[in-house]
Amino acid sequence: MSKSLSERLSSVSHPHTVVVHPDYRSLIPFIESLPVRFARGEGVLVYKGRNELRRLEEGGRAYVVKSFHRPNLVNRFVYGIFRPSKAKRSFDHARKLLEIGVGTPFPVAYLNVRAGLLFDRSYYVSCQSACAHVYYELFEKKFDYEEEVLRAIGRVTAILHEHGYAHKDYGRGNILFDRNADGTVRIELVDLNRMHIGPVGLKAGCKNLERLPATPQMHRWLAEEYAKMRGFDADECCRLMAAYRSVQPGKVDGLY
Repeated sequence: MSKSLSERLSSVSHPHTVVVHPDYRSLIPFIESLPVRFARGEGVLVYKGRNELRRLEEGGRAYVVKSFHRPNLVNRFVYGIFRPSKAKRSFDHARKLLEIGVGTPFPVAYLNVRAGLLFDRSYYVSCQSACAHVYYELFEKKFDYEEEVLRAIGRVTAILHEHGYAHKDYGRGNILFDRNADGTVRIELVDLNRMHIGPVGLKAGCKNLERLPATPQMHRWLAEEYAKMRGFDADECCRLMAAYRSVQPGKVDGLY
């Protein structure tokens, strides 16, 4: 989504932009202090690579903050004037997912920081997820509710695709899960800044799962629930999921 004229003018005239969910307005000073906190290495480091993820506490509550890397010079100009930051996209996509019934850690705020006329960095803040497990753990230890997890992922993916959204980094580290007290499975999606928006058909939908490692049985559980939710043939979905997983990524139906 491109910026409105008012947003562009505002971003040029202010060194930083803070957008906070109304329920968390008291956190504005904390959010404005994020660049300093990251520079000091505060909190618990969750991940550090191209981007950095830290768990920070404020007011007795834990929040997860993602600091996105500084773009190259051309993109610093583009993000500064024309395109929404990755933090803003993460915030907006999280709100949309919750609206359509797809779980994700609650979006609290985002912060954009400028350096003169150029975009510098952005930070996305969410509540800490209540899910204790990540998809890749299915290959590290035994879960007696593994089938329920795979079927729940199939249903959640179908809901996402039915509403015209597809996670463009749908990998083993971006799907969280846990079992609720009533025995049902909770799924939450993270790392939402890269999202395809538009129709998602049968082939594109099945291809969207290609980055998830899965045994034939896991593909079957995923395919059955996905197909049931979308009115597709389960055998065809299973065949496509396994086929896309076995080849190099490529473009299908404009999804990527």
